[in-house]
Amino acid sequence: MSRPLIARIDLQALHHNVSLVRACAPGAKLLAVIKANAYGHGMLRIAHALDVEGFAILTLDEALCLRKEGFTCPILMLEGVFSADEWPVLDKGKISAVVHTFEQIVWLEQAVLKSPVDVFLKLNTGMNRLGFDAGKIREAHGRLQGCPNVASITMMTHFSQADEEAGIGKQMNCFRQMTKAFHYPESLANSAAILRHPATHRDWVRAGIMLYGASPIDGMSAQSLGLRPVMTLESALIGVQEVKKGQMVGYGNEWIASGKKRIGVVACGYADGYPRHAPSGTPVLVAGCRVPLVGRVSMDMLAVDITEVPHAQPGSRVILWGEGLPVEEVAASSGTICYELLSALMPRVKTI
Repeated sequence: MSRPLIARIDLQALHHNVSLVRACAPGAKLLAVIKANAYGHGMLRIAHALDVEGFAILTLDEALCLRKEGFTCPILMLEGVFSADEWPVLDKGKISAVVHTFEQIVWLEQAVLKSPVDVFLKLNTGMNRLGFDAGKIREAHGRLQGCPNVASITMMTHFSQADEEAGIGKQMNCFRQMTKAFHYPESLANSAAILRHPATHRDWVRAGIMLYGASPIDGMSAQSLGLRPVMTLESALIGVQEVKKGQMVGYGNEWIASGKKRIGVVACGYADGYPRHAPSGTPVLVAGCRVPLVGRVSMDMLAVDITEVPHAQPGSRVILWGEGLPVEEVAASSGTICYELLSALMPRVKTI
């Protein structure tokens, strides 16, 4: 018998979420963001299941892996190249790259390529992470436009508050001012903008977390947005303890029973990707019933209070997040975001 912890991937839910993207942004081409092992879901599994116009990834290794698997659609490296010697590899693999520094432009100008490459010129419209600001965009554009190693240019930016009340107004105004002299395809919308800001949809939309059925908008559940969870992280009880009032559970004497309690031990811990900082009270589903986590999460195990679930026994099914328990709810209880929980899933967890 193998350890009962598994991550179930629901491809029907994935297809449903893609359909929702299409409905929200009709006419836009879809770049599916499958970086970070497709947010923990398995890059190749997700890529093979998707029917999209292109993929967005982080590293050259990811891009080459997709090409090796036979994918011929556009593939975009979201942070561009990290060294000069990557441009010829992109050329060979017909891989596109974001350009956000003059150093990347110099490398491209100096590269010896067999054919030009497609680039996405990133504009810094206020997030102040990557991209050229208003004072540098004309030079960056001019050099790319005049570079024989450039096949096409797409303008892009990234929104810092598309998921918040502040919205995208300031950044959109900045983008319009910075691009008013240019006429190129554009890629603006992330998941939150796809759902909330139709004006951002343009030529390419970049769907990430919403593909996997989690909400990109604080205060709005995935279900209310019409999304379905793709991953269900499930395990089983591997032990049950009867504890008396005053007895502790787990490391550090952090949780002490207020009375007679039944404690279930779950095969899942922080070495599997479950957050160690999840506090007592974080919801878990055991035998179909919501129960609270108790005590500190261990490397390989965590404990739950199953006093009110008398039918729960060793072998009872446990859901850590997914079906019936939104990952964003677990994340909120743990003081983090669903992106972190999904992408932190460890390789030792079997994914099916």
